[in-house]
Amino acid sequence: MKRIIFIILLFPLVGFLAFAQGSTESAEDDGVYLVGISKLVSHPALDAIEEGIKDYLDTLDYKFEYDVQNANGEITAATQIAQVFENENTDINIAIATPTAQAIANVIDDTPLIFSSVTDPVAAGLVGKGIENIAGVSDMVPVSAHLSLIREVLPDVKSIGMVYTSGEANGIVLMETMKKEVEESGLEFISASVSNSSEVRTAAESIIDRVDAMYVATDNTVVSAITALSDVCMKHSVPLFSADTTSSVNADVLLSGGFDYYQSGILTAKIVERYLNGESLEDIGTLYLDQDSLEIYLNLDVADRLGLEINEDLVNRAKSINYGDGYVIQ
Repeated sequence: MKRIIFIILLFPLVGFLAFAQGSTESAEDDGVYLVGISKLVSHPALDAIEEGIKDYLDTLDYKFEYDVQNANGEITAATQIAQVFENENTDINIAIATPTAQAIANVIDDTPLIFSSVTDPVAAGLVGKGIENIAGVSDMVPVSAHLSLIREVLPDVKSIGMVYTSGEANGIVLMETMKKEVEESGLEFISASVSNSSEVRTAAESIIDRVDAMYVATDNTVVSAITALSDVCMKHSVPLFSADTTSSVNADVLLSGGFDYYQSGILTAKIVERYLNGESLEDIGTLYLDQDSLEIYLNLDVADRLGLEINEDLVNRAKSINYGDGYVIQ
């Protein structure tokens, strides 16, 4: 019976494992480093990280071969991908987002792991005493700055809503951080949790009538369904604010303030370079994106449809503005 269950569980990965069985050579054998890249889901921010990683690594004198896998938002799939990487004898593993990093750390303990887009590496159990083979980049967002932007646009705001993923450590951390900031500001915080992206629309509808503004953090599951979230917000004339600019350009987000995730990918790849040049991952530790490099994307077309006036100072501070025909870099 156990054998039957094992075969069933591995059936979705037959193609992956066939490849893995043929990839047992290490970089010491052929001079090519096999890099396993696992990302939680495909959305503009995580895709930009992947692109930045590969673009930078391909400029180095080292040779790389990539196995890029997408968990499609499923934690169990992230674990299966980690098992594939173990069977492939990857030389370096890169995890894009918290759950994929945790999955690889739990399955593989003798291969270097470099994470990217992990909000709180300590809370995720990726860094700390006794952990020597892991380093990476944190994208902890400046939640306080985001709240200030919301209040700048909506000075009379009284309640802020947020949809978050209950199964993502970063989603929980960001929800709790925003909740604390909002309540300390004397405002009401109303949240709804989801377990997967298909639940985002329903979760948003469950709280939309009780909030003056909606906020989405760098919660990968929610961001992957941001158009569903923005549809609900526009239908009820509630402005949506986001911590991720890359996913906001194709949704009705009023204002987003985020990092350049392509540059985050480059920073992640630089950790790989430093490791290959002899630095220990323990010494490298966690690198943080520059909190002062927050980029503001402003959708004046959405503002018009919501009947909102945006002050000139904020317009001048925006890096990119959508007047109705797509975003234009200022």
